[in-house]
Amino acid sequence: MEFDPVSVGVVGCGAISDVYFEAGERFDAIETVACADIDRERARAKADEHGVPRACGVDELFDDPAVEVAVVLTPPAVHAEVALDALRAGKHVYTEKPLAATREAGAEILETADAAGLRVGVAPDTVLGTGIQSCRDVVDDGTIGRPVGAVASWSSPGHERWHPNPDLYYETGGGPLFDMGPYYLTALVHLLGPVRSVAGATETPHDTREITSEPRHGETIDVEVPTHETGVVTFESGATGTLLTSFDVQASELSGFEVYGTEGTLSVTDPNEFDGAPRVHLREADGGEWRELPVERDHPGQGRGLGVVDMARALRTDWDHRTSGAVGYHVLDVMAGLRESAADAEYVDLSSTCERPEPLPDGFPEAR
Repeated sequence: MEFDPVSVGVVGCGAISDVYFEAGERFDAIETVACADIDRERARAKADEHGVPRACGVDELFDDPAVEVAVVLTPPAVHAEVALDALRAGKHVYTEKPLAATREAGAEILETADAAGLRVGVAPDTVLGTGIQSCRDVVDDGTIGRPVGAVASWSSPGHERWHPNPDLYYETGGGPLFDMGPYYLTALVHLLGPVRSVAGATETPHDTREITSEPRHGETIDVEVPTHETGVVTFESGATGTLLTSFDVQASELSGFEVYGTEGTLSVTDPNEFDGAPRVHLREADGGEWRELPVERDHPGQGRGLGVVDMARALRTDWDHRTSGAVGYHVLDVMAGLRESAADAEYVDLSSTCERPEPLPDGFPEAR
């Protein structure tokens, strides 16, 4: 590695934090120097488990000069509040998806960072894995011809069936679109470029949901957001995409993700995975059979937390930041536009755009 590691402080020590602590252990580009949580004991436990030298309160982490990047893993509804506090304290910010619960909050994050000369990064980072990057190769080399459209579908009966604390999925900043939509929409931006306009329709069949997972089996929680969300997105290139995300589908046999071109169809890997799972399939217009494409890219050590490594390299070198705040905000704008369209029953032209990120070269990242 040709640069000193970037020092990271983790804010929010819930279940997802483990993968970020493990990223600090796997990758040379980052070093986790502190962690914080509103529950100090939880922060202390994670620090002990992962060998992090300091556990502290959130404000203490922001005041720590050893921390360069604050990794925000709080519930989505407070992503913006925590990210803004970190930026005002002079820290770069990498946040779990979505960037914020509203366009306005997302824009404030980017404006605050820009004014302070700081960088913002946003999950998901699964687009940096061999799966989506291999699909990107197929699109870029013209194998399927000119992209015409795409279909992306994700559904489940609801997180209250398995998650121990599912409340946040039904609160502001949640819902299936804001929870799972970023995986598909970020992948679509990498594959097809930015979006021009959207049309959405939503449904909320239940005002409350009953938790059937432990330890809160039998509790009832309120639903504040749509739970069945559909839409059409029109890309600046002219291609169109159809999106379905739902917490109200009991079972489905739909293929999850496909891109259609003038010369063939690409069955895209699950964008919630890194390594091409389940498979990348291609069928060309010559009447041949579906064939499985090898995932041949050399990406050592890939896994969640890779976006922080991407950001660290961008901070230290002239590396193209592929999980940037600009991409994260554009995805947020798409999701907010879909809900706005559903409420107003009309198409919404987006005010944002972003550069289509460059494909990832082989050999990234460097793992310990």
